[in-house]
Amino acid sequence: MEPDLDRKQFAAAELLLAPEYVMLREGPVRDFGVMVSGGKFRDVGPVSDLMRRHPHVQAVKMSGKLVMPGFIDAHHHLTQSFGKALAFGEPSEIFRRIWVPLEGSLDDDLVYLTSKLAALEALRGGFTTVCDAGTRAKGGVDSVAAATKDAGLRCVLGLICNDLGGGGPPLDREAILRTAREHFARWQSDGMVHPSLAISIPEVASDEMLRAVSAMCAEAGAIFQTHVNEHLAAVERSLVQRRMRPLELLHHVGALGPQALLAHVTLVTPSELNLLRETDTAVSYNPVASQWKGNAVAPATLMDALGIRFGIGTDATRSDGFRMLDAAEATQKLAFGLAQGDSSSGGGWMWLDHATCDGASAVGLGAITGEIAPGKEADFLVVDIDVPEMQPSFDLAWELVRLANRDQVVAVFVAGKMRLWRGWPADWDGRALMQQVKELAHDAVSKAPIQRIHSHSTEHRSQARNRT
Repeated sequence: MEPDLDRKQFAAAELLLAPEYVMLREGPVRDFGVMVSGGKFRDVGPVSDLMRRHPHVQAVKMSGKLVMPGFIDAHHHLTQSFGKALAFGEPSEIFRRIWVPLEGSLDDDLVYLTSKLAALEALRGGFTTVCDAGTRAKGGVDSVAAATKDAGLRCVLGLICNDLGGGGPPLDREAILRTAREHFARWQSDGMVHPSLAISIPEVASDEMLRAVSAMCAEAGAIFQTHVNEHLAAVERSLVQRRMRPLELLHHVGALGPQALLAHVTLVTPSELNLLRETDTAVSYNPVASQWKGNAVAPATLMDALGIRFGIGTDATRSDGFRMLDAAEATQKLAFGLAQGDSSSGGGWMWLDHATCDGASAVGLGAITGEIAPGKEADFLVVDIDVPEMQPSFDLAWELVRLANRDQVVAVFVAGKMRLWRGWPADWDGRALMQQVKELAHDAVSKAPIQRIHSHSTEHRSQARNRT
């Protein structure tokens, strides 16, 4: 029996990794190796070939381990980590009563703290990239960027460009667009932060702003993000105000296209699916959000069959990549597969693809990450598969979707650098961060004008018992 891994084995500038399995685009393969140097995958192939081509590098042999691409969180709100448990049991559109009030109370220091906490949770869950949809906090997005960079997490960083909403007069559109251009200039050459623009929901932006922001993203090769067709209330408001559903409105103003990433899209008609396919617009499928606070489930298996690009996102619910895979399959099967007699509902491999390579495409990073291939950024996980829950093994892809969990993540690498080792940061103090959160988060939440509808679980138990 081989001794357990030591993190010192991964300290070299060049790494030749020889795990039991490597997860490639076509699936898991045995006896393959991966050469990592300069922050990228340099060579991939049979271990014997790699050892012959790189005789100066000693192979790190990892029996019972899998090297796989890091998960891509295609939809996150990094500045909402203080309020995760506040949303439990709440009716839809909680952004109005919880998220906007909470984020609006955060200054730069608190934005940094909540974002770094979210980044740590993401790394612990096996995510190497998150796509942040923008924040409405008083603190700026630079604090979000600083937090993810310090944590070692790759981030698609959204800047909100709403020019309507709040009942007041329209904001200065040219000033917003000027800030957007500065956002691109600030981050366009950064290796870890990838700029993006966002409109919270279509109704809080003018047609001109929707069109301009999407066009600016297309020109910059960046992603335009917005929440679309998530809740019945929003769809009905759009129908009353514009005689069009939100997704139809985006198409009407010319905001759809390969640069667009639409979050949720749970309430979608056949004609809207055609619009997504014809414009090559991407979607973020957020299964845990549907389970916890949604009105519906996006038809992800149908989208896949139609060739609609989509990634899988947490929506800041629970940053655990393996549990996200399980939720993606289970939610799809319960919502659609059971009634259709679809016992497979994705076959396991489909969810792995959409959580890695296809997710990278959806968030605009398909050219640089999402798979283990020469030239791509070395964003990957070392996963322990020699555990009772996965023995005996007959179909590793299915087993990862249904049986694996984040405790099996031995190490997380982003851009070739170890960021996490056995659940904790490799080069900064995660426990010190937790202590800061304990000292400051409750005070920050108590000062925010949050309105909750659902009772605390202890109060709810008492109320339920009394009714009984």
